[in-house]
This record gives sequence, structure tokens and C-alpha cells, in this order.
Amino acid sequence: EPIDMRVGMDTALARVVQVFGAARPHHAYLFTNKRSTRIKVLVYDGFGIWLASRRLNKGSFTWTDSGHLPVALNTEQLQALVTGLPWQTLMHNHQITVV
Repeated sequence: EPIDMRVGMDTALARVVQVFGAARPHHAYLFTNKRSTRIKVLVYDGFGIWLASRRLNKGSFTWTDSGHLPVALNTEQLQALVTGLPWQTLMHNHQITVV
């Protein structure tokens, strides 16, 4: 479900723990607003957690129909997703898991 884009890292992490039980190493958790024009990415790299946000001036972010199931993305796909480009068409190489 959409998240208030004003929330910080602690609130985003609390949502991850509420839904998944814990943040897992080498996973990224994506949040969008209602119109899917803004995205926040919470990443746990195994050492620490960071939060980044992005706003599109045109278009919207497109996700999968997988619901809460993890989706493996390579670095190019994640960069395309955050940029608002059609990430699904890029090849799978070195993957990270995004939920």
C-alpha cells in the first residue's frame, strides 16, 4: 500500500518489519505514493540501512503484479526502475532482491 513520502528511515523500516518480520540483508524495499510518481527505497546491505527517494516529473513508476513477493533485479534494472524507465526489459545478471 502507498506510504506517506514524508516518513523517514525509522518509519519505513518499521513498515518493513511489520510486513516481513525483519529487514533481510541484500534486500531493497520499495515504497510509492498513491500516484506512483514518487518512490522511496530502503536498502539493507548487511552492514547498515539507507533510504533514498526519487520523484518523477513525468510518468509513473511501474511495478510487477507479484504483490509482496520478492523480485530479483540486477543493478541495471534497479537503476532503470528508480529512473522510471521500463526495467522489465533488461537482462538478469548479478541480482539483488527487491520487495
